[in-house]
Amino acid sequence: MEEYLGPLMFAAALIMIFTGFPVAFALAGTAILFMFIGVGAGIFDWSFMLAMPDRTFGIMANMVLLAIPFFIFMGTMLAKSRLAEDLLITVGQLFGPVRGGLAIAVVLVGALLAAATGVVGASVVAMGLISLPVMMRYGYSNELSTGIIAASGTLGQIIPPSVVLVVLADQMGISVGDLFIGALVPGIALAVLFALYAGAVAFFRPDMAPALPLSSRGISGMALARRVLFVMMPPLVLILLVLGSIFAGIATPTEAGALGALGAIVLALVNRRLDLKALKETMDETMRLTSMVMMLLIGSTAFALVFRGLSGDLWIQGLLTNLPGGVIGLLIVVNLTIFFLGFFIDFFEIAFIIIPLIVPAAIELGIDLVWFGVMIGMNLQMSFLTPPFGFALFYLRSVVPPEIPTSAIYRGVIPFICIQIVGLLLIIIFPELVTWSF
Repeated sequence: MEEYLGPLMFAAALIMIFTGFPVAFALAGTAILFMFIGVGAGIFDWSFMLAMPDRTFGIMANMVLLAIPFFIFMGTMLAKSRLAEDLLITVGQLFGPVRGGLAIAVVLVGALLAAATGVVGASVVAMGLISLPVMMRYGYSNELSTGIIAASGTLGQIIPPSVVLVVLADQMGISVGDLFIGALVPGIALAVLFALYAGAVAFFRPDMAPALPLSSRGISGMALARRVLFVMMPPLVLILLVLGSIFAGIATPTEAGALGALGAIVLALVNRRLDLKALKETMDETMRLTSMVMMLLIGSTAFALVFRGLSGDLWIQGLLTNLPGGVIGLLIVVNLTIFFLGFFIDFFEIAFIIIPLIVPAAIELGIDLVWFGVMIGMNLQMSFLTPPFGFALFYLRSVVPPEIPTSAIYRGVIPFICIQIVGLLLIIIFPELVTWSF
């Protein structure tokens, strides 16, 4: 019976999650249930649970995880103060004269918001509310419009500073700064691939992505240049301060996150957008998301302790290291597993359940963990776009007018999922895209 309890515990946790039970409590509940089963069978040692209080306090005292609320606060503040909205309108006016220009503008703003906020929901909703009506008005394809908005909004999960990368670094035991540096080129490359796809659609199917007529471009000339300067420069400076301080080794990701949160408040204040309502909504959102992450961490810690006590970690490690093909076999299984789970559960849940199980096998096979982490981050990003539970699809559906069916949104994201698969393959084939600075 001993050799079967680990696999049964893993299967029971997945079943509870797929039934819709909150993941943090599904993991903790499974841990408690199998702890008593293991004790009753005489194969689980109570001493394993003595580590639980220390690990819980360790989570709360983890300075790396403190970066999460700072980055969430920074992004939410930029969204609530409508600075992200100003950025989107300005870039749209800049690229409007180009065929497919609005789609390219959405990608550019998505990349900028990713580096400035890292909050997918805020990016997708902002671009959906502002860009989608304009794209519909001037004859853009529903599929292209919704697909590029949803895909560009997910760039915040791979372009640093990203909450996903912070969580991955913590779970894998590697430097957040190294993971940020490694993800920079793949993230930018993915945004370029999105823009190239939009340009190709505009070139081969101009009816799907026409240029804006002159009468609809709003301001131009020096007035547009001034608007671009005053609207785009402040967020760019904030991005450079946050990422530059991390890459230069001047500040830790946590310190840089605090600087970014303060910078977002200053930008809102300078633009006369800082009011009590925006501040309260930002703090509420930050507290809600941070609490969710902490509960997931505690639940996954309880699960990991009992799973290890039942020798489940050895079962997983043996299973993964003995796959046919060695490293290649591990990469295929890991990527397919994460991609499949992304259809049904959230990226946080995948990170807290799967990553601790696969990292020991990756270490034993000699895989570079920074490269491995960026590859997983790219794969996790797809979970926002894959139906039926892709969060970017839900965010966009909430602001899309009724005349655009949900099926159009699903069809629209398919090319971008394929592009992300191409991006994932490029990371695997050309690891130099990640390891260029090491």
